[in-house]
Amino acid sequence: MDMSQYLEIFIEESKEHLQGLNQSLLQLEKNPQDVPMLNEIFRVAHTLKGMAGTMGFNKMAKLTHDMENVLHALRSNEIKVSTDMVDLMFKCLDALDSYVNEVITKGSEGNEEYTDIINGLDNILKKKIDNTPIKVATGDKNLQNEEKPSNLSTLNFKMNQYEQNLVNKAVEMAMNVYKITIVLNKGCVLKSARSFIIFQTLERYSEIIKSEPRVEDIEDEKFDFEFTVIVISKKDEETFQKEITSIAEVEEVIISTIHASNFQTVQEVIAQETEQKTEQIGENQPEESEPENHKAVQTSKSNMKTGKTVRVDIDRLDVLMNLVSELIIIKTRLEGLDEIERTQNYNEVIEYFERVTTSLHDAVMKVRMVPVETVFNRFPRMLRDISRSLGKELELNMSGEETELDRTVIDEIGDPLIHLLRNSADHGIESVEKRKETGKSEVGHINLRAYQDGNNVIIEVEDDGRGIDLEKVKKKAIEKGFVNKDVAKNLSQKDIIDFLFKPSFSTTEKITDLSGRGVGLDVVKTKIEALGGVVEVDTEAGKGSKFIIRLPLTLAIIQALLVQINEEKYALPLNTIREIIKVKPEDIKQVQKQEIILLRNIIVPIIRVGDILDVPPSQKNNKLLTVVIVKKGEKLSGFLVDNLIGQHEIVIKSLGKLLGGIRTIAGATILGDGNVALILDVNSLAV
Repeated sequence: MDMSQYLEIFIEESKEHLQGLNQSLLQLEKNPQDVPMLNEIFRVAHTLKGMAGTMGFNKMAKLTHDMENVLHALRSNEIKVSTDMVDLMFKCLDALDSYVNEVITKGSEGNEEYTDIINGLDNILKKKIDNTPIKVATGDKNLQNEEKPSNLSTLNFKMNQYEQNLVNKAVEMAMNVYKITIVLNKGCVLKSARSFIIFQTLERYSEIIKSEPRVEDIEDEKFDFEFTVIVISKKDEETFQKEITSIAEVEEVIISTIHASNFQTVQEVIAQETEQKTEQIGENQPEESEPENHKAVQTSKSNMKTGKTVRVDIDRLDVLMNLVSELIIIKTRLEGLDEIERTQNYNEVIEYFERVTTSLHDAVMKVRMVPVETVFNRFPRMLRDISRSLGKELELNMSGEETELDRTVIDEIGDPLIHLLRNSADHGIESVEKRKETGKSEVGHINLRAYQDGNNVIIEVEDDGRGIDLEKVKKKAIEKGFVNKDVAKNLSQKDIIDFLFKPSFSTTEKITDLSGRGVGLDVVKTKIEALGGVVEVDTEAGKGSKFIIRLPLTLAIIQALLVQINEEKYALPLNTIREIIKVKPEDIKQVQKQEIILLRNIIVPIIRVGDILDVPPSQKNNKLLTVVIVKKGEKLSGFLVDNLIGQHEIVIKSLGKLLGGIRTIAGATILGDGNVALILDVNSLAV
C-alpha cells in the first residue's frame, strides 16, 4: 500500500499532537493528580505510535511505544510523576519532533535511535519509583478500560425517525438489515486507517445508516478496539463475515439480523433505554428529524472526513487572495476610465461590483486569519526549560490567544517573540536571591498578551524584573560612539531605549546561552518593521519592562493615501498617517542639520521624500507646502510631498527577490490607469 499520499496528513497531525503533548505535560507537572490529563497524554502517545507504525516509521513507533509503557505505569500507580521523569518525557517529545522534521525534509525518519532516551525510559520502569500512588479518579472510561473494551455488540442504538423509517422500508422491501460489530486486534497500530478500509468494504455491499461510535469519533480514534454499524443490503451474512474477516487486524465479526418479526420489539427496547440514557448520550447522539447522521455516513464513503473544518494549503489561499486582488485592481481601473459614459446604470453596476469584491475580500481574509495561539503555545515549554537552565522561578501568563492575525504575519512573529521572552527571562527577571532582597516574590512573572486595536494587533511582553538600567545603556552608547557625552545628557528615556535596537548593542557583561537584554533586539526591530509593524518599550527601574509590538492585521490589501512627488505617484499606508497640514516654507527650521517644524509645541522632523528617492524637485514655487504627518510608534515625522491624489484601496505586490532589499520601499501596487505606484516604507523613512 502506497502511504506517501498520507505523508502530509501525518506531518500535520504529528505536529499538532506534539504541541498538545507539550501543553499536557506542563499541566501534569503542575498537578500530578490530574488523572484525566494523564489519560489524555496516554491517548495521544498511543495515537502517535499507531500513526508512525502505519507509515512505516519504526524508530518513531519504538520511542512512542516505550513512552506508552511509562505512561501506563503512571496510570497503574506503579510510579509517580516527578520532575526528572517529566524532563525525560520532554526529551522524548524533542526526539519525536526531530523525527518529524526529518520526514519533512527527507521523507524518512532518519537514522537516529535516541538510545539514551529509550534507556532512560527503561530505567524508570525498572526502578518503579513510587511511594505516593496517584488515586485513580473517574476519567476517560475508554482509556481506563482499554484492556477490557466495552461490549458494543450488546449496545442498543438510539435512532432518529429518519433512520427508523429507512429500516422499516428496507424490511418491507425484503432487504436484509444487519447489525455488525467489528472487533479489531489489540495490536492494531492505527485503528482509524483500519476502520477506513472496513468502511470501504461495507460500502461495496451495503448502505450504512448508523454507526456507533459516530464516524467522526472512529476517524479520531475515539473508540477502543471495536465499533458497530447498522447496514441495509441484499447480500447474506456470509458475504460480510467472509469479506470483513479477510481484512488484516480484524479479530472478530459479530453479525445479527433484524427481521420484520422482531423489529418492533427492538424499537420498543430502544425507546425504553433511550429514556434512561438521555443524560449520558444525549450530547453525542442528538435527536434529529433530518437525516444528518445518514448524510455523515454517506460522506464517509470517500474519505471519512465529516468535520466542519478542512485543511487547506496556504499556497491555495495565496492564489485565491491574488485573484481577489486582481478583481480589486479591475474595479479601480473601471472607476478611473474617462471614456465611458457614467450613466446611472453604470454607477449602480460599479457600486454593486465594489460591494461584491469587498465582501469577497473580507471572506478570504477571514479564511486566512489564524489565532496567535498557534505561536503562543510553544512558549510555556520554552520558559520551563529556560527556568531550569537559569535556576530561576519563572511563570508565564498568557492572554488573548484567540486574537487573530493573517497567516503570513503569524509565520513571521515567532522568532521576535522568542528573543523578547528570552531577554525577559535572562536579564529582565532577577535571581531568586535578589528578588528576596528587594521584597519581591521568588517567582518572576512574564506576561504575554495579545489584543486587537483597530486595524492592528498589539502583542505585549511584560516582566516584573529589574527594568532597563538607562544609565548603563547611555554609558554603553557613548562607548560605542552612537552619541557624545554632551548630547547624551539631554536624551529622553525613549531616546536611550532606542539604542538597545542598534545592531550588536548589548549591556550584558558575560555571554550566556540566552540573549542578554539588547542582544537580538535589532533582529526583533528589523523583523517587525518588515511586517509593517513597530516596537515600543516601557520600563521602570525595579518594577520591570514592557515590550509592545504593533502589527497590521494583514499584509495583502490595505487602505492607502496616494501622493505625488514631481510626476511620480507613491502610496502611504493610511494607518500610519496622523494628519495632513500645510506649512509655509519659512516655517521649516534647521536644528543640528535636521529640518523641523513646530506642530502644536511638538518638534516634528521633516523628511524630503523626493531627495531620498532621488526624484527631481518640482519647479513649482508653492506658497504653501503639503506635509503628511506620519507616526512610527509614538514618534512623529513630516513627509514633504507635492500633491495629494486621494484615498484608495490598494493591493500590495512584492518587489521580488532582486529588489526586496530596498528598505525605503515596502512594495508596489497597480493603479486604476494601469501604472505602478511604489508603496513607501514609513518605518525606514521616518526619523
